[in-house]
Amino acid sequence: MKNELLSRKKQRNFKQLTLPSQTRTESSEILNTHLSGIANDSHKYHNSLLEQLEILEVGVEFKLNLCQEDLKILGDIGAGNSGTVTKVLHLPTKTIMAKKVIHIEAKPIIRKQIHRELQIMHDCDSPYIVSFYGAFMNENDINICMEYMDCGSLDRISKYGAIQVNILGKIAIAVVEGLTYLYNVHRIIHRDVKPSNILVNSHGQIKLCDFGVSGKLINSTADTFVGTSTYMSPERIQGAKYSIKSDVWSLGMTLLELAIGHFPLTSNPDTPATGTMGILDLLQRIVHESAPTLPKGKFPKDLDNFISTCLNKDLKMRPNPQELLDHYYIINSRKQDVDLETWAKEMLKRNTT
Repeated sequence: MKNELLSRKKQRNFKQLTLPSQTRTESSEILNTHLSGIANDSHKYHNSLLEQLEILEVGVEFKLNLCQEDLKILGDIGAGNSGTVTKVLHLPTKTIMAKKVIHIEAKPIIRKQIHRELQIMHDCDSPYIVSFYGAFMNENDINICMEYMDCGSLDRISKYGAIQVNILGKIAIAVVEGLTYLYNVHRIIHRDVKPSNILVNSHGQIKLCDFGVSGKLINSTADTFVGTSTYMSPERIQGAKYSIKSDVWSLGMTLLELAIGHFPLTSNPDTPATGTMGILDLLQRIVHESAPTLPKGKFPKDLDNFISTCLNKDLKMRPNPQELLDHYYIINSRKQDVDLETWAKEMLKRNTT
């Protein structure tokens, strides 16, 4: 199945970039050569990493040599725990991109992660995953260039209020399809599903981002932990090994938040905006209390059941993303004719006014 997917990818240049060709085999051999025989000192590590980044391809058969000089900054997109993000124009191809800058430490133990995760990002070819154009080093900063999603994240969009129920169904489909693709094709778990990592563009496309590099290559900090742990599954908080079903819990928390217009676990349900809980209290509540639910009688039963299914605290009973594709909420949502493009353009207009 995977070979079949790769074969289909070789016939496509889905970004229509006019660039020199290079085969996957040649690229993999070069990358493996660079990885072998590298001493564990930071200077050689840095040089080796730079060489690896320079040969990463766009798509499968196209290579894009990215450098700072070819990128014109158009504006700031945002900053967070994973790094700063700017909107840039790639001058040679006239392509608008999102450039994320992450400061990394030159530790040899990170080398293998960098190679693997950038390669996975480059290999991804799914309508539910943000496209990766390439990466380059600038001193000790790694610059990752990705598809620009002009409507921004669901975290930003949801600040204007709860998301419409018919839109929620399409969001659920996109996330479940994205998680299924990442695991079935690349055998990786997202590990950080939350509204800020689900992006939308003005064509109405909904895509997952930040499944690899930005969450893996920076040191853990208190802020990073807090930001992610609010969507973390009970078993993960208790120290169990992360599994694909942990992503399903995070999806349930995300959909619940988008449906009601605020994070579902607060110290004061009557004033959720001001009822922020301390992180330790929050973690205790996730582990020891019943999972949060939608308000009774205010939402369709299939959505209510889907979220409750995702938030099943019994790991054995919680489905994986592949199984969620057969849930009747997903099946019903596929049948609904929803004008996502019009909705997305309305959200974009709000963001720019």
